[in-house]
Amino acid sequence: MKNPQDLPKLSLGLFPTPCYPLEGVSARYGRDIWIKRDDLCGVALGGSKVRKLEYLLAEAQNGGCDTVFTTGSAQSNHAMLTAVCAARLGMRCVLFLKKRGITEPRGNLTLDRLYGAEIRFMDTDQYSYIYDQMLALDEELSAQGHKCCAIPVGGSTPLGTVGCVACAEEIAAQCDSVGHMVCAVGTGGTAAGLLLGAKCYLPGARVTGVSVYPDSFEDIVPQLAEDTAALLDASLVRTEGDFRVVSRIGDGYAVPNPADTPYIEELARLEGILLDPVYTGKAWAGMLELLKAGAFPGDGSIVFVHTGGAAALFALDLPGSGAPAA
Repeated sequence: MKNPQDLPKLSLGLFPTPCYPLEGVSARYGRDIWIKRDDLCGVALGGSKVRKLEYLLAEAQNGGCDTVFTTGSAQSNHAMLTAVCAARLGMRCVLFLKKRGITEPRGNLTLDRLYGAEIRFMDTDQYSYIYDQMLALDEELSAQGHKCCAIPVGGSTPLGTVGCVACAEEIAAQCDSVGHMVCAVGTGGTAAGLLLGAKCYLPGARVTGVSVYPDSFEDIVPQLAEDTAALLDASLVRTEGDFRVVSRIGDGYAVPNPADTPYIEELARLEGILLDPVYTGKAWAGMLELLKAGAFPGDGSIVFVHTGGAAALFALDLPGSGAPAA
């Protein structure tokens, strides 16, 4: 197997990110719970997408690109992190964002503009239409002598997913007796990287993806992990129960769940850690609900991968309030 670090990549984040036990939460829930702080990767407000961008933007630069496109929702963390990384590299960034949810200059949209990205709102739910618009702009800019790179939503390609394999390698070195890894699933790249990384560095560890977007991640994630394995000259040997997806979408993508608020408040008050209400907050709440139901067999540690997204706290209202959940 190739070492992920041996593939062409940029150094954009501060890795490895911290991984440590949550003493207050562990005591409250009676289980050894750790957190992997990819929100502390040193780029903007952080997030696991930086791991993907180190590889994707290295490929773009090596190909002579001076412009990068990507897409996502109006408050996309991936789009914001692409904007800041492109700015650092001196690349033009054009964001094709769905005109859905909070489109006022708040949260990540404020940061997108701060980092100099050009924002084009797309009044559609179809990514195929957005990719067609990217292609049209690519042709226009190419005629002017520019070279463009289009990064798919979430950066969830096999090359981008390589960065998330490295996340699992870090966890293996930082945490003892890992039984489970849990992350939010919006496009599948992080979960796929953890699944492949578990096979390589944490034999026996299981991966749970908490879905925040309505897609067939039961199929998407393993296929993406398999394609990433091929890129690394590795093999993905599946075992029963090594990966599962649970839904925490609620009323819709990017719509907060009132039932998640007590869990977000609890983590903030016990550990001083912020989660957003549409991505990591849903995943964290989903994990604790599963834990209460006895859905994490064995006595190994549970590692929650904090993939970032705090800017959403400044764009959306946190619905509901009350006492801690436990």
